[in-house]
Amino acid sequence: MSDAPSQSAPSAERLRISFSPCPNDTFVFHALAHGLVPGAPALDVDFADIDITNGMAERGEGDVLKISYAELPWVLSDYALLPCGGALGRGCGPLVLTREPGDAAALAGATVAVPSERSTAYLLFRLWAADQVPGGVGEVKVLPFDEIMPAVRDGLVDAGLVIHEARFTYQNYGLHKLADMGEHWEATTGLPIPLGAIIARRSLGTERLHALSEAIRTSVRMAWDDPAASREYVMAHAQEMDPAVADQHIGLYVNEFTADLGEDGYAAVRGLLTRAAQEGLVPQLPADAFEL
Repeated sequence: MSDAPSQSAPSAERLRISFSPCPNDTFVFHALAHGLVPGAPALDVDFADIDITNGMAERGEGDVLKISYAELPWVLSDYALLPCGGALGRGCGPLVLTREPGDAAALAGATVAVPSERSTAYLLFRLWAADQVPGGVGEVKVLPFDEIMPAVRDGLVDAGLVIHEARFTYQNYGLHKLADMGEHWEATTGLPIPLGAIIARRSLGTERLHALSEAIRTSVRMAWDDPAASREYVMAHAQEMDPAVADQHIGLYVNEFTADLGEDGYAAVRGLLTRAAQEGLVPQLPADAFEL
């Protein structure tokens, strides 16, 4: 689904940007997508969930994309990580849910539904399970994220790894939080949780990558300065989400790391992907992984 064309000043080349319809992304990119950032490049906006944009990045489709940090090691040859616009945070990690209260030992040999194997949620889950589940989990079953809680409720799987607004709604399914992957990550590293990254095609060149980064940073600041301006846009794409849940979503995932990764943000990304590489879950990061 494409949004209305940007009204930015004409440029030599329009850029195709793809991000999710989730409230945090539409909040962050509202000003940029609507041509409200002075001097920003003209954009063609597509909405796609992160599993779709991960695949787009692997195929080299699109100029600017929101992807999972778990996907980053596979695409760094063609795309650069931008220092803003993404999602990191504290207290916002994925949850493991079960039908009955329990502890990590209950997952030994269990079937666990996950939203993707190319997701930060999955990496955090695997790192947690390596530390906490004796003998490891059993089968991992990939399901669309909106099907995971019903599958756990209906006994189709033993547990589910959930993301997004499921943090706020799982009690409606009669489910129990077995563990918070973010709590484990923060307790063992002291770092924020890297969730979604903004990447841009390296072929745009260093100057344009820096200019694009500044335009995104300005869009974030404009959203903070006037939250009401993006309200209609956010709710139009929020998939019938309750407005209060949309506000919680924005409050949780749009923070200082969205404006600038900073030292802690980069340390979190490198820490997650280095540990995941040691477990054989992702390729090793090159030393210059984060250079524009």
